[in-house]
Amino acid sequence: MSVHTVSPLFVGRVKELSALERALDGARAGSSSIVLVGGEAGVGKTRLIKEFTARADGFRVLVGGCLELGTEGLPYAPFTAVLRALVRELGREAVTALVTGGTQGLARLLPEFGEPGSDGAEARARLFEQVLGLLERLAEEAPLALVVEDAHWADRSTRDLLSFLVRYLRPDTRLVIVVTYRSDELHRTHPLRPLLAELGRVAWVSRLELRRLTRREVVEQAVGILERKPSKAAIDLIYSRSEGNPLFVEALLNEASGGEALPESLRDLLLASVQRLPDETQELLRVASAGGARIEHDLLAVVAGLDDAAFSAALRPAVAGNVLVVDGEGYAFRHALIREALHEDLLPGERTRLHTRFAEALDRDLSILPAPRGAIELAHHWHAAHDTTWALISAWHAAAAARASAAYDEQLGMLSRVLELWDQVPDAAERIGADHIDVLRDAVVVSRLTGESERGIALATAALAENPEPERASRLLTYRGLMRDELGRAGARDDLRAGAALVPAGRPSRLRARALHSLAATLNTPDVRQEKLAVTREAIEIAHQVGDRVTEANALVTLTWTETRYADVDAHLDGFHRASRLAREAGAEYAVMRSFISESDVLEGAGRHDDAARVARQGVADAEAHGLARASGTFLAINLAEPLVSLGRWDEALEVIEHALDLAPPAPTQASLQGWITDIALARGDLARAESHFLAARRVFSRGSFRDQTVLPHARREFALAAARGELDVALAVASRAVRELDPEDSPRYAWPMLVEFGWLPEALPEEVLALGRRLSVDGASQEAQRLTFFAQTGLTAVDGAAFPEGRVAVWGAAAAAWRGLGVPYGEARALLGGVKAALAARSGGSGAGRVESAEAAKELGEQLEAARGLAVRLGAKPLVSEIDAVARKARLAVGGGASAGQELRGEQDQRAGLTARELEVLQLLTEGSSNREIGARLFISVKTVSVHVSNILAKLGVASRGEAAATAHKLGLFEETAG
Repeated sequence: MSVHTVSPLFVGRVKELSALERALDGARAGSSSIVLVGGEAGVGKTRLIKEFTARADGFRVLVGGCLELGTEGLPYAPFTAVLRALVRELGREAVTALVTGGTQGLARLLPEFGEPGSDGAEARARLFEQVLGLLERLAEEAPLALVVEDAHWADRSTRDLLSFLVRYLRPDTRLVIVVTYRSDELHRTHPLRPLLAELGRVAWVSRLELRRLTRREVVEQAVGILERKPSKAAIDLIYSRSEGNPLFVEALLNEASGGEALPESLRDLLLASVQRLPDETQELLRVASAGGARIEHDLLAVVAGLDDAAFSAALRPAVAGNVLVVDGEGYAFRHALIREALHEDLLPGERTRLHTRFAEALDRDLSILPAPRGAIELAHHWHAAHDTTWALISAWHAAAAARASAAYDEQLGMLSRVLELWDQVPDAAERIGADHIDVLRDAVVVSRLTGESERGIALATAALAENPEPERASRLLTYRGLMRDELGRAGARDDLRAGAALVPAGRPSRLRARALHSLAATLNTPDVRQEKLAVTREAIEIAHQVGDRVTEANALVTLTWTETRYADVDAHLDGFHRASRLAREAGAEYAVMRSFISESDVLEGAGRHDDAARVARQGVADAEAHGLARASGTFLAINLAEPLVSLGRWDEALEVIEHALDLAPPAPTQASLQGWITDIALARGDLARAESHFLAARRVFSRGSFRDQTVLPHARREFALAAARGELDVALAVASRAVRELDPEDSPRYAWPMLVEFGWLPEALPEEVLALGRRLSVDGASQEAQRLTFFAQTGLTAVDGAAFPEGRVAVWGAAAAAWRGLGVPYGEARALLGGVKAALAARSGGSGAGRVESAEAAKELGEQLEAARGLAVRLGAKPLVSEIDAVARKARLAVGGGASAGQELRGEQDQRAGLTARELEVLQLLTEGSSNREIGARLFISVKTVSVHVSNILAKLGVASRGEAAATAHKLGLFEETAG
């Protein structure tokens, strides 16, 4: 009678498999999903995944597992396995073609992709972006299923990358991600628990928990293994002993079929299948157990110390007996519990000897394993072998390998091990070529990269207590100062000033240039502006002398941004352009992004909204091209949305914002984007949406200390929302508190829009608000338009000491003209309405309800209201349209042809072929032959949104294809005015 080692029948799991099949169906239909599959060891997660992948018809299936190594996992292990499989299947060139922005990121996972490039936060961001971009492009070719197994062993870098993929994955990607983990391993402090909780809040993430088998299902499993139905007594015994765990059922059935008594303990049960194998095979399995759940063929062969024939003879029974399974170029234990039982069964001396053999084999040829796995496994084995000297040395080298792979958490772990072992190795400094302060300094640097700023400050303080020489002390003080600044701690500037002072001023060096620029970056208040300018100029001069183009570029951006006056912005733009060129030459993409961010920021501040949008959009495209769309592109989306809102292109701004939010940017970026949604929703009368996004942003801003560019707009929105709800006392309290507590005088750019918002309740404003308006400085046309508006709102008709002889009506007229000159339709419409209301109030002695007796005056005021109404209708600003209609009715002015606000509101409309401004942009790119993905990247909107626009364009032009649409656009001359 034959006895199967594993049941050929897939038993139970109908509900779970159905859920996974629904995820496959969703991906086929163009919808991404993530399924988290938990269950205790042996409950059948791997078997479920096998059935799932067998049903993934038409899918490319990629599988990678997390690998346990002592108490740590291997960095990026599942993604390295997936990438290696893709290279084997498609070839390196084909994979390279699918990656945006070169392969420097992927080179950190596989050496086949070249040199990784410089380290730092940018390296990690590029790696994450490129992995996600690769998956998205593979999913465009065919639906994709990515399986990450044994996430309970995932290292922090793997967990962070997995979290990034889930949070930033576009919901219309044809991708299913399945993650398995042992739920019984997740103790209260297990690092996977917070990740599972975080992912569980994402809409397209679901969780499955595999239960044990029922008694009926155990019978089905037994029939599949034994090819007959066991006796009731046998089933009773097996079910009670296994408690429905499929792995234990299988092991018990295999033991029972031998006619011997069943083992009493679980360990003995798991080892029973091993003990039936030949002695030489058992010995080989004991050796393998020290190598981890998966071991490369070449490494196992070397450590086993057998010739090829003996090695194959010992290995074959283990594979035939289903204890080991072939896994690519190596072997894996069929179940990790078997390996764990084998390893625990080793005597302490045996473990030490085996780990020593593994370490010695890797020492002789580290290339047996890919980097950084080889270096990290070597460190693990020397540590497990209790050889403190070699454990320290190998941990030092493993830290360097982890850094090269942007696995910064693992690097910090290895550096921590070096520090722990330091006092146990008398000649530690000579052994690794670095002293204790060097190790502490490296740990400080990587602590900042991993966001462990508290730990970094403590490490820097410990290193400084060892009295390092001035240059090393300067680095430590600079890093401690930057981390203190990031945490809002006292002493940050003192540290940075001291760090710069320790580097001789008379001898140019990279160290002094960088120390000075680090100090300059934190000098952001008016009282230290002159110090900031002087320090930044010195940093630029030194960086140029020593050829440090990265620091020179960053400092030039800082200097240009600090020096720029909005009234004379053209005189400074070349500074940003020179900085960008320097950064590109140095391959410093983050410095390039800083240039785009700062240039678009000053252009918007100057009221150059079209130029600001153009530069921000260029930055977004550049971020996309270099694999930084989610790291830098989402921040640039703020700088793109702001000018679009100013220009009245609100629908387009919402598309940009919603696309950026789909990418789940960092919380402060997300909150700033939600602020612009709040503004548009308030202007369109959607209070529920405005309040929802405002409260979401407030939850972020209440948890930290933020600059004026964040807190002043937030106060403006809080006031506007309260006023819109009719809570005037609350709104006025917000205004009073903002003027008293937020120091708005230091930031006129953000204070003026806030004052203008307060000015819509002019009669009740506290005197302190009016006083701030009288003394607040003005820089540039945008702030001048805001000041004119505030003066008109509050009846302050003298501007710079010059009175408007016509009074308040004239100030409103000047404000409307200023907004018109800036191309800001909402500001213009409100100012036009304000002017009409002021004129009517003057005729009625201040009541605002006067009738216009003169036909000429009625015509003039009616035309103003008509112009304001047309702007408001185009914007979809329903409350403003309603207010205009109410004023017209009360004054008996003919406006709007009798149509109600609701009848005419239609959003932004262009006069060419009935297409919106956004549809014209999409059409122009379409005529250039751009794909939907390329259009989405250029406009920073989702591919799904592009598809909707294309469908609308085809319908409005009455054509059936993209080619016909392009031909029609040329025939109608839609883009002739921009062609030259």
